[in-house]
Formats: sequence, structure tokens, C-alpha cells
Amino acid sequence: MQRLLFMIFLAVFSATASADAFDGVKSKLEAAMAAEVRTDQERARDANRQPVQTLEFFGLREDMRVLELLPGGGWYTKLLAPVLHDKGKLYIAIGAGRTAQALEGVPGFDRVEVVAEDATISRPEGARLFDLELDGLGVEDADIVFTFRNYHNLSESGRKAMNDASFAALKRGGVYAVVDHTRRHMEADNPENGRRFDPVLAIKEIQAAGFVFEDYSPLHFRADDELRYEVGRRSVTGNTDRWTLKFRKP
Repeated sequence: MQRLLFMIFLAVFSATASADAFDGVKSKLEAAMAAEVRTDQERARDANRQPVQTLEFFGLREDMRVLELLPGGGWYTKLLAPVLHDKGKLYIAIGAGRTAQALEGVPGFDRVEVVAEDATISRPEGARLFDLELDGLGVEDADIVFTFRNYHNLSESGRKAMNDASFAALKRGGVYAVVDHTRRHMEADNPENGRRFDPVLAIKEIQAAGFVFEDYSPLHFRADDELRYEVGRRSVTGNTDRWTLKFRKP
């Protein structure tokens, strides 16, 4: 009985300590979400993407070294950079030139560093997916590697290259955080699922790179997305079911 009570106390204490450690991150994230650098279109996605809860799930802290892959228009970059500016470090890589250019000279984004600039993304003629070639990410001790809604864009060899490079970039115990739109398990390619990916296959591929699957969050589960239509369709835009997977480097 005493052992059971101790275990319950330990679990409650750990959860409380974790929540307390995130308090500083949360306040900086909320300030970043309200910053003028963000567009109205970006703010409109906050309720659906739930960045505060998502980043808490992945364990973001102010003093971490963080790598964001394929940052696109910089939706998450604009939130991560202010959090990490004073005590941590944010790197962006792979197709990051547009994001870096958009944030150049913007106060608070001076410490964001572009790495792996020699990485190349190409789509063979007639292919639907992109190949990725890179020699590494230029970071070897990252605490977290993030990639949001990008996994579905890469070919099998491209996904392997990204997973292997992420494993090499992380320190032992580091987190690989991957989010993407859900495809039905083992469903073949069709005109309505090009921007979706099978989460079971993702887990299998990422584990093959050496990662341990640690946790799944239902934050982005959408019961009314029947997984029948492409992400851009009016009936599911802004309400797609997404898998949110957390892996760790042993």
C-alpha cells in the first residue's frame, strides 16, 4: 500500500513539475502568438493547430537547441524563435530560404540560424513525391527536431534521408516530433490522399532509423474527418485529422 501511494505521489509530482517548467514557455508562446509579425491568416489557424498544447506535449523548454525542418512559410518558426531567443537556439533547415528571407531584419529573429543549406529537394519528372539529398543537418546535439505536415511530401528515400539525418542531429534522449495529415492504414495512392500519410507506416519507418516510439497525442484527432477527401477539399480544410507522434533517440 505504501509503495502504491508513493508511486501515485511521484506521478503527481512529476506532472506538476513538468507543468511548472512549461510556464515560461507558455507565456512567451502567447506573446509570440499576438505579435505583429504574424498575419491574420496565421492567427486564424491557432485554434485548430493548438501550438501551445502541441509544444507542451513535445516537451519544449526555453533553453533547448531546436531544429525545425521544412519550415515552409514560417508558421511555427514565428512561435519557436521568440521562445528560444534568450536561453536556447533555433535552427531551420531544408527549404528554409524563404522563411529566413521573410524574417530577415525582423526584431527577435536575429538568432535563427539556417543550416544544411546544401540539402537539395527535387521531384523527378512524372513523380508525385520529392526526393531529398543531404549530407547532414549541421547540428549534432539538438534537444528536439520538429517537422510539421511535411512527411507526406517526401518519397520513401527522401523520408529515410530526413529520418536518418534527424537521428544524427539529436543528442541522446532527444525528441523527434512529427505531425502530419492522416491516411487510412495501408491505403494505396489515389487522387484524394496525396497530402495524407499512414501513421503506422510512419512509425515503422522512423523506428527503422533507430528511434523509439514514445507517445501519441489526440490533440489533432478529428472524428468528423472520414479520411475520404484530399486535405485541400472544402469539407475538410482546417479540420483534417492529424497524427501527432513523439519519438526519442535512445
